[in-house]
Amino acid sequence: MSHDLKGGLVKIGIFDDWDPSGQKLLLNEKMITWGEKYTQVPPSVCCDSCFPGFRKAPRDGAPFCCYECVPCSDGDISNKTDAADCKRCPEDQWSDEHRVKCIPKVIEFLSYEDPLGIALSSVTSVCSLLTFSVLCIFIRFRDTPLVKANNRSLSYLLLVALLLCFLCSFLFIGRPATVTCLIRQAVFGITFSLCVSCIFAKTITVVIAFNATKPNSSLRKWLGSSIPNSMIAAGSSIQTIICATWVITNPSFPDLNMKATKGVITVECNDRSITFFYVMLGFLGFLAILTLVVAFLARNLPDGFNETKFITFSMLVFTSVWISFIPAYVSTKGKYMVAVEIFAILSSSLGLICCIFAPKCHIIILRPHMNTREFLVSKNQIGKRK
Repeated sequence: MSHDLKGGLVKIGIFDDWDPSGQKLLLNEKMITWGEKYTQVPPSVCCDSCFPGFRKAPRDGAPFCCYECVPCSDGDISNKTDAADCKRCPEDQWSDEHRVKCIPKVIEFLSYEDPLGIALSSVTSVCSLLTFSVLCIFIRFRDTPLVKANNRSLSYLLLVALLLCFLCSFLFIGRPATVTCLIRQAVFGITFSLCVSCIFAKTITVVIAFNATKPNSSLRKWLGSSIPNSMIAAGSSIQTIICATWVITNPSFPDLNMKATKGVITVECNDRSITFFYVMLGFLGFLAILTLVVAFLARNLPDGFNETKFITFSMLVFTSVWISFIPAYVSTKGKYMVAVEIFAILSSSLGLICCIFAPKCHIIILRPHMNTREFLVSKNQIGKRK
C-alpha cells in the first residue's frame, strides 16, 4: 500500500509447473511491499510468544491459537519460549526471581549471627548476670534480718532456678542438634516448675509462719523446712515425670521444614508430640495459678516480713506472659516461633526476679536502716494495729 492509501498489484514471483528443479513456486521476497505498518511477515496468531518464565494459558471463548502468557507460580519454572506448562522445582530448590531456573533454598534457623539471635542472646546474658548478682548480694548479706526473714535457703534455690531459666534460652539459639532438641523443652519445663514451686513454698511458709504465732495454733508443728521442701520436690518431680515420658516416648530431633516459609529450608526441632508440650505448659500453669491464688489471699497478712504482695504481682506477670504466649506461638513459623518462646522465657523470668527481689535489693543496698530487726518489728506492730 502506498502513502496515498492506494493499493497496487506487484509481481513478486511466478508459478512454473514445468520447472526442471521441481520448485514450482518461485518468489522474490525483495519485491514484497508490506507498507508502513509492517516491516516483515505479519503474525498469523492473535498474541505474542511467551518468554521463559511464563506459560501459555488458553483464552476463554477464543480460538485455540489465542492464549495468555501467565507467569509461573512460586517454585515453578519454564526455561523455553512458548512453554505449555511450568516445571516444579525439586523440594530442596526454589525458582529464581525470573522463574527461569531452580536455585537452592536458603537454610534458616535462629543463629547467633542473626540480628534477632544477637539481641536475644545479649538480653539472656545480661539477665543471667543480673540474677547472679542478686544471688551474690543475698549471700553477702545473708545474716541481715530481711534476708533471714524471707527464708534465705528458699531464696537461694529460687535464684539458682531463675538463673537456670535464663540460661536455658541458649538451648534454643543456634542450629538445632540432636542433643539440644532432645533436652531443651525438658530443661525449660523442669527449671520453670522448680522456680514456681519455690515461690509457692515461700508463700505457704509465710502463711504458716503468721498463723503459727497465734495462741494455741495447731500450725506450729508444721514450722520448719519439711513442708516447703516437700512442695518443691512434688512440683518438680511431677514435671520431671512428664518431661521424661515425653523424651522417652516421643524424642525430638532436628528436622528440615520445607514448607514453613517460601523459598526457605527451616532447620528446626521436630517435637513430634505437641500434646506433651501443652501438658507440660498446663502443669506449669496449674502451679502458677495455685501460687497466685494463695499469695493473693495472704497479701494483707499484718507481717513486716510478708512478701506475698510482691509474689502476687510477680505471678500476675508470669501468667499473663504465658497466656499470651500460646496464640503468638501458634501463629508464627520458622525461626520466629523459637524467638517467641525465648521471649516468653526471658520476660516471665525477668518479671519474677524484678517483682520479688528488686524491692529487697533496694532496701539492702540503698536503705540499710530499714534492714534491721527493730524497723521490721515496728512495721509489723503497725500492721497488726491496722
